[in-house]
Amino acid sequence: MQVVALPKLVPVTLSDYSGEKFSDAAYLAFCRANPNLRLERTAEGEILIVPPAGSESSYRNAKVTIQLGRWGEQDGRGIVFDSSAQFVLSDGSALSPDAAWVSNASLRNVPREKRKEFLHLCPEFVVEVMSPSDRLKQAKAKMEQWIANGAHLAWLIDGDAQTVYVYRKGHPVKTHRGIAKLAGEGPVEGFVLQLATIWKGLA
Repeated sequence: MQVVALPKLVPVTLSDYSGEKFSDAAYLAFCRANPNLRLERTAEGEILIVPPAGSESSYRNAKVTIQLGRWGEQDGRGIVFDSSAQFVLSDGSALSPDAAWVSNASLRNVPREKRKEFLHLCPEFVVEVMSPSDRLKQAKAKMEQWIANGAHLAWLIDGDAQTVYVYRKGHPVKTHRGIAKLAGEGPVEGFVLQLATIWKGLA
């Protein structure tokens, strides 16, 4: 068996040699055949191998997901997903945010037998936490993609810069630097993300 080494901390894109886009079925089969890889699919139908988040980014992701999950359980209007969940969007991409919230109403539109696969819907709220492999320009473009596909609210968190970029449907991007907490709005009104431990990281 030939082993191919991939560049460290650099996303790798795979294209179908035939020139065709990876279908939903082919992409799902590829994911199941490679369970140890972090995979996404672009709107153009290419498969993207995403590098691991790194220890500090993983810690920050966990802090976000724990807080959102705790609030979601108390609120009861929707379901919280961690970074292992993937959503197939209307533009054909298949993306995994670091944390997401989906309303119960949206989830009811997905047949129960389809809920064990990637959900064909866009979460109303997503959070992305920047990792060492991320570049700000590409990360911002991904947030715009979430909004274009139906997300009502999206937060991009740059822990090293202590900055949060807030994306809302139909509104310009807001940038918050050095804030101690950030309140949700729209679908997640009532959620408040405490940022002190996220800013601190593993320091």
